[in-house]
Amino acid sequence: MSDLLTDAIRAALAGVLDPEIKRPITDLGMVRSIDLTGSHARIGIDLTTPGCPLKDTLTRDVTAAAAAVDGVATVDVVFGVMSAEQRADLRTLLRGPGAEPVIPFAQPQSLTKVFAIASGKGGVGKSSVTANLAVAMAADGLRVGIVDADIYGFSIPRMLGVTRQPTRVDDMLLPPEAFGVLVVSIGMFVPPGQPVVWRGPMLHRALQQFLADVFWGDLDVLLLDLPPGTGDIAISVAQLLPSSELVVVTTPQVAAAEVAERAGSIAVQTRQNVVGVVENMSWLAQPDGSRLELFGSGGGQRVADNLSNLTGSEVPLLGQVPLDPRLREAGDGGYPVVLSEPDSPAAEVLRGVARSLAARRRGLAGRSLGLSPAGR
Repeated sequence: MSDLLTDAIRAALAGVLDPEIKRPITDLGMVRSIDLTGSHARIGIDLTTPGCPLKDTLTRDVTAAAAAVDGVATVDVVFGVMSAEQRADLRTLLRGPGAEPVIPFAQPQSLTKVFAIASGKGGVGKSSVTANLAVAMAADGLRVGIVDADIYGFSIPRMLGVTRQPTRVDDMLLPPEAFGVLVVSIGMFVPPGQPVVWRGPMLHRALQQFLADVFWGDLDVLLLDLPPGTGDIAISVAQLLPSSELVVVTTPQVAAAEVAERAGSIAVQTRQNVVGVVENMSWLAQPDGSRLELFGSGGGQRVADNLSNLTGSEVPLLGQVPLDPRLREAGDGGYPVVLSEPDSPAAEVLRGVARSLAARRRGLAGRSLGLSPAGR
């Protein structure tokens, strides 16, 4: 009977997912032991790292799963730490037997859609758009990740309320999750207020590590929040992620639109697609229902039209996001507006843009077409 109960508990624990890796703890080799004393179960769990930030979540989930088994009255969860051999086995399980980490999204078999959110200049709300698009996609059931590639001006952790670092398993990083979105940023590794003073090669290496050293799992969509302009990071993204596509964010202001066109035109040189333009801060709704166009009008459509002519393919205006104090307040508070104020006009537009991007097919760049030369 004891063996049967132990097997039943182990089967129940197969339904407990590691909160970071999102796989059953039984598959990951985390269940060290199951000891029974009458109806009391003592379960040993090996953590990936001593300072696992989600230990309380594991305690709750393991206890609930075991306590639901007939014949178990009480449960104790006792934590240990994986040995070096266990961690090596875990890395092999997750990454495969290759010695060097690779960028999964650059592999021919990858099905992940990669969108780089770009802008010509700062202050147009690019990071706000990125954070809300990611959370909206996750709310629709997609598996989403964000790379905060704005190394100098990182803001994604604040906008998603992320305050902890990724969990390190030797040379592999497990990214924290917020609102169903996996996220990594240089802001997780530097003290508050400390600037990042790096030049081009270090920026490239940081982006490469975010893409290859982080275990992202199977993502449907990866968003990259690019720094403003057409500098090193924009070029590195095109090199490291040849299948990535650009979404250009601008405001209606003519000066901002002119600069945004330059950010989009880099796609011609890097051979990327520009999938569309998002116009932010389009107007401020007035109490009488009228619109106050603080930054003018037409900038987003102008960028879309000019990029269409430049690239030779249609670049649509994906949406016009109205100026709404709630969008800013939600970002500062770490709770995106698509969740905090889902019925607000800004949230509705952003959700529409997210769904239009999610509905796109993954590009063919870098993918094997399964063709071979015909013999004569």
